[in-house]
Amino acid sequence: MGQLDGKVAIVTGAGQGIGNAIARGLAAEGARIVVADLRGAEAAAEAFPDGVGITVDVADEAAVRSLADEAVARCGSIDILVNNAGLYASLEMRPFTEIPLEEWRQVMDVNVASMFLTCRAVVPVMQKAGGGRIVNISSGTPFRGVPFLLHYVTSKGAIVAFTRALAKEVGKDGVLVNCVAPGFTLSAGVEAHPEVIEKLRDVSVAARTIQRDQVPEDVVGAVVYFSGPGSAFVTGQTIVIDGGQTFH
Repeated sequence: MGQLDGKVAIVTGAGQGIGNAIARGLAAEGARIVVADLRGAEAAAEAFPDGVGITVDVADEAAVRSLADEAVARCGSIDILVNNAGLYASLEMRPFTEIPLEEWRQVMDVNVASMFLTCRAVVPVMQKAGGGRIVNISSGTPFRGVPFLLHYVTSKGAIVAFTRALAKEVGKDGVLVNCVAPGFTLSAGVEAHPEVIEKLRDVSVAARTIQRDQVPEDVVGAVVYFSGPGSAFVTGQTIVIDGGQTFH
């Protein structure tokens, strides 16, 4: 038996990359997976036993409400929410003075407001059931002050603060909220942008204590931990997973 047998887990952005690796890790522990993504959700869900794929724009309030309603209707409950969807690899690295306001707002909508919307839709389901787990995916960049991606770094720092404040608010209801902050990861989204790899891969590896590429599977263990019984007395915390590039 897996430690998550009988649990239902929504993983946003699970069509590929880190989100898909997380979904596979949770499924290996027995969780039923709801893949929520803007593209490829249904196809990705076919890889999981009784998997459910739901196409959703996580920055759209009505779409997120429908996601929660459909997950409950098809699966009966929502025990775990992994907020993984976000913008990163497609963003151009440039001085903050050259970032268009429209792009700044888009990053905040997709990376931060989406978590507000998903939690607002899912937490009432968890409260009614007597508890649940939320795992937010941030980044190691706020802890290092990475330049030329000010909107991205700011959004990921906001996720850490969001995690702490929400954990305080819903802890009395048995809903535990934690955060995982990966380093530069060779995910499918990153690999689709060779210019990003050229700029960041070597410098990231050189700065790590464990000097190798980071892959999506490196993030899975911490998410499974935060989703399972071993973290029953842990909330509001952030684990940085970057091979020892940052000590937090």
